[in-house]
Amino acid sequence: MKQHTVIDSPYGPLTLVADDGVLCGLYMAGQRHRPSEEAFGERARPAAFDAAEEQLEAYFAGRLTEFTLELRLNGTPFQRRVWEQLRSIPYGRTRTYGDLAEALGNPGASRAVGLANGRNPIGVIVPCHRVVGADGSLTGYGGGLDRKRRLLDFERGAAIF
Repeated sequence: MKQHTVIDSPYGPLTLVADDGVLCGLYMAGQRHRPSEEAFGERARPAAFDAAEEQLEAYFAGRLTEFTLELRLNGTPFQRRVWEQLRSIPYGRTRTYGDLAEALGNPGASRAVGLANGRNPIGVIVPCHRVVGADGSLTGYGGGLDRKRRLLDFERGAAIF
């Protein structure tokens, strides 16, 4: 059974979604590939949201650099492999789509990695914002390039909300 809640963040409201008490979604307002509100289930407050909100608050306060939440990453096997690679990108660092494709053992899969990255259902916690173009440029982000830039600047200590 899916449940959701909405919390405030320095990047606007975040919708947290849990499936049987396990976090399976974190969506920003206006996010590309955001499911319909009906897909989020009833509005409720399971324990999974308390832990997620605590860790997100610590992250946004600069006290947490690695999330330790139980996650349910719903997607294809390839997407889940990409999302697991995203979780290995250190705080404050970036990787290219090509780097991720190489790490997956398929250097020609940069485009497929980009598509999977764009479908990441748990933004911020699964840090798809840390992926950049081959030349280091900011490319595509479901939450918008301005948010991506702000998240990367925040992690690098260059900006305060």
